[in-house]
Amino acid sequence: VELVDRCVGSKLWVIMKGDKEFTGTLLGFDDFVNMVLEDVTEYEMTSTGIRTEHFDQLLLNGNNICMVM
Repeated sequence: VELVDRCVGSKLWVIMKGDKEFTGTLLGFDDFVNMVLEDVTEYEMTSTGIRTEHFDQLLLNGNNICMVM
């Protein structure tokens, strides 16, 4: 958790369970590693390719996070 705390304000790449990945700037997180990101791009892997969508802010559920880079 201390390492994630040092990343507040930094651009992150978050890989979720399933076929979704997110990039954005970390605004904050809690003890369950639920994360709030801003200026977020969602990447979803589909059978026809990669679908992207943009969000101003997004809350990610820590239970569904596999990896943070």
